[in-house]
Order: sequence, then C-alpha cells, then structure tokens
Amino acid sequence: MRRPRRAGEPDGVTNDNTPSRRTVLRGAALTAATIPIAGAAPPAAGSSLSRKRTPVTVGPGDPRYDSLVFRGYNRRFECRPDQIRVVGSTQDVILAVDEAVRSGRRIAVRSGGHCFENLVDDPAVRMLVDMSTMTDVRYDRRRNAFMVEAGATLGEVYQRLFLEWGVTIPGGTSADVGMGGHICGGGYGALCRVHGLTVDHLYAVEVVVVGRDGRAASVVATREASDPNHDLWWAHTGSGGGNFGIITRYWFRSPGGDPAEPLPRPPSTVLDFSLDWSWDELDRDTFVRLLRNYGEWTERNSAAGSPAAALYGEFTLTSRPTETITLSGQVATDKGARPLLDDLLKALGRGVAARPARQISTLPWLLAATKGFGGGPGPFHRVKMKSGFRRRRFTDKQMAVAHHHLTRTDYGHPYGHLFINTYGGRVSTVSPSATAMAHRDSTFLAGFLVGWDDPSEDARHLGWIREFYRDIYAGGGGVPAGADDEGAFINYPDTDMADPEQNTSATPWHALYYGDGYSRLRQVKRRWDPHDIFRHALSISSG
Repeated sequence: MRRPRRAGEPDGVTNDNTPSRRTVLRGAALTAATIPIAGAAPPAAGSSLSRKRTPVTVGPGDPRYDSLVFRGYNRRFECRPDQIRVVGSTQDVILAVDEAVRSGRRIAVRSGGHCFENLVDDPAVRMLVDMSTMTDVRYDRRRNAFMVEAGATLGEVYQRLFLEWGVTIPGGTSADVGMGGHICGGGYGALCRVHGLTVDHLYAVEVVVVGRDGRAASVVATREASDPNHDLWWAHTGSGGGNFGIITRYWFRSPGGDPAEPLPRPPSTVLDFSLDWSWDELDRDTFVRLLRNYGEWTERNSAAGSPAAALYGEFTLTSRPTETITLSGQVATDKGARPLLDDLLKALGRGVAARPARQISTLPWLLAATKGFGGGPGPFHRVKMKSGFRRRRFTDKQMAVAHHHLTRTDYGHPYGHLFINTYGGRVSTVSPSATAMAHRDSTFLAGFLVGWDDPSEDARHLGWIREFYRDIYAGGGGVPAGADDEGAFINYPDTDMADPEQNTSATPWHALYYGDGYSRLRQVKRRWDPHDIFRHALSISSG
C-alpha cells in the first residue's frame, strides 16, 4: 500500500522517505548538538545533563516533583508517590512497571492529567508513570496507519495530522487533553456526528501489560478479527484508562475507505458560533421552552448522513449569578454551513421572546479545532463531574428541575454547570458490541460540573451537584437508568455511581458505563491483568 499524500503534495508523489518539516528540524537540532561550543566544557559524569538510558526518576525533594504531582486537573485528590517516572519510550514504561511489580508499589499512569476523579491521584499510588514526553506523531507505512504516542495532546495531534497530511481524527474540543485516556474512553468531539468516535478509527494499540509470570511486556493489538490479541484492542475502544496496562502508542486508520486516505479530511473552514441568552430574560417557562426547542431540533437532525450532522453544539447552562447561558459550537462543512445554523436559530426562537447575543465567524478548521469552546468550571482547582447519555431530549419537567437548581438563591455560586451536547449521527451507525463504547443509541450527552477553590466548601458544592443530579434522574433511581437514558460516560468518571446511597437504582455502576459489555471486559481483564496490577476506584474487576 502506498502512503497517504502529505497536505499540498501533488498526485503521484509516493516517496516514503520524503522528510517532513519535523524531521528536518530534528536533524538540524541533532547536527547542532554535535558541534562543540567554543569555551564550553562537556557535562561532568553523572551531571543532570546526561540523559540515562532508563526512565527519569523524580522523587520527593526533587525540584520537578511538585510540578509533576500537581499536573492533575482536580486538586480534590492528590497522590504523593515515592517515584514519578518520566518515560520516553515503550522500553522505559516496561522498566518502570517491572520495578513497580518487583517492589510491590501501586502504579498509575498520567498523560494529559484531566481525570475528574481519584483514578490517578490516589494516596495509595506509590509510582506514577508520566507520559508527557511521549508525544510523537508519524505515519507508519507498514500498518498504513498514523501512529500517535499516548502522551501527545489533542492539539498537538490535530496540528501534526492536519499540517503534514491534511487529515484528522474526530476527537475532543479541549486541545490540552492527553491522548492516553481520551481515546480508550471512546473520545467524542465536534466532528463525531460526521465521522463517529475516535475509537471508530482506531486500528491498533500498544499496551504494556503484566503477565502471569509477573513480568512486564509490550503487546500490540489490532482490530483484525484474526489477531490473537484482538480482545485487548476491543477493550481499549471505550473502557477508559488504567484497567489493563499502560497504553504507549495508538495507530489510527479508518475502516474500509481509500488506502491513500487512511483518515478523514476535515473541511477547510468551519462556521464557529456562540449564542448568549441573558438570565434576566429567562423565567422558568421561557427557559424550559428554549431547551425544548434545542432538544427537538437535535432529535430531528441526528440521523446518520443528515446534512445537519455537520452542526455540533454544546449548550452550557451556567448557574446564577452568572449573567448568561450559552450555546456554542461549529458547523463543519465547506458548503451550506450558514443555512444549517439559520435553521437552528429559527427553531430556537419559536415561542421564545428572549433573543441571544450572537458571535458568528468563519474560521480555518485548525484554529477552530484547537481554540476550544463551551463552558467550564473557571480557573478553579477543585471539581466534581457527572454525566448522562440521553436517547431523547430531557423532559419539560426535568428542565424545570434544572432551572430550579441553577437559579437557587440559597446556593448563589456562579460556577455550577449543566451542559447538553449534540451526539448521534455517525456514532449511531456502529454496533454497540463492535467496540467497548456501548452508548450508540444516544442523541445527547449531558454533563454536570461544578468548580470551586476552597476545600472548606467541599460539602456545599458536592451537596448541590449531587442533589441536582439526583432530582434530574429521579425516575431512574438518581442515575441515568430511565427508559430514555443510556447510562454514563466513563471519561467523565464519577465514583458516586458505585455508592448505593447515590445510586439507588437496580442498575450497577458498571452497567451504566459499559452496558452489556462488562462481562466481556472482565474476561479481558482476567487474561491480560491476572494479578490486578492496574486498578482504581472504578476499575474493571476480574472477578
């Protein structure tokens, strides 16, 4: 198979040795590094400038330690490991895992650091493997696929894939999220309604696992049905991170299609939009009608192949005293973008006197993909997150409940959120059993998020979001287990799901995250992590 053309490369150019800009710069840097600097002495033996052929080990007292420990997103949780291994290769990871097993240290791994719960930042963790320097992106001719190391961020991957080859993957909208956990949890984003989930384009994954002999080794598993490691590939298409081993590399290639175009090509431009409604103009009935209009439009326009699947939106409902609620998003098509947005605007305005302030612009795709959009908890360190997949729009009664909690005068915190994102489209064309991401029948993905700073206020904010969530899902035992719900998203992990006081439904936490796939995931766990080396508060049990 010939390699894909680089962006801007004429037809017929198939020289696989054509150097990329990155290769040229790297070569220049290596050449420069071999030229002695006048008057400079070589580093002394044992100097910190001498990179050892082993993982860099950082412990307490090292000036790098706090920077690595506090790289995690959620300061509600903290680990103080004996060692942090900054790894640069698969072999580095093998050495680190072998030492952790040999010394009996609990191990965890961090790529982007965006985990919402204590799955990584657990006091029981004694060795933390930091993937942040494993960021390579390149084309693998042998597999006719794009190899991405697990420490790369989405922004780095978008830039490399697009600028060098003109392609992309349909990942998330936060450029600083790491690939390591994002992909294996079934990442979604602004292009998912057109191109599906990231895992729908995952061809292979390399994982460092620990066998029955207690030794670490790397395994490459592919989506080929004949691959004896196929079950390990399947488990990494929606089960989340930290369950079976440490992911070091991914390979991406869309199923079927043209071998010369292994991944989708994004549009050259997108229509970027942000619509803000003032809370002062939104009484309960108006609020409910506006969200009903949004939900009904999305239901009508979520079929696979619908032109409107090019429109992706995140409706962020921020608690008062914040002044506005916001619908932001993108229309990712080079033709007919404005009519699609106008159709949505018309639908939103039916029966709603309040009119939004609009910011609409046409942006180059790469700029739009890396700038991010939507709401967030603000510049805070402590957060709590919950989620729910939804087959149909939330009912008017549920949106009245949302209005109550978002405008409560006894709470008055401006950084509580409910966001309702469009979903469906191409996502729904994949069988729930084809990947470990079982949620293929949903039209919406909702998130409940609150951020704050002061540890003494933990009980107040956790109480608010738990009550909000419980009341929204009152018909499903306090969790998304009702007739129109489809469970929760493992990349927004929530340990409350496993708490019988918070989850009073008859649906166990693992069914909410994995549907009917949990028994199969347990079989994979028994095969590939027989000693339960890789575990956390919501990890898959071998039984």
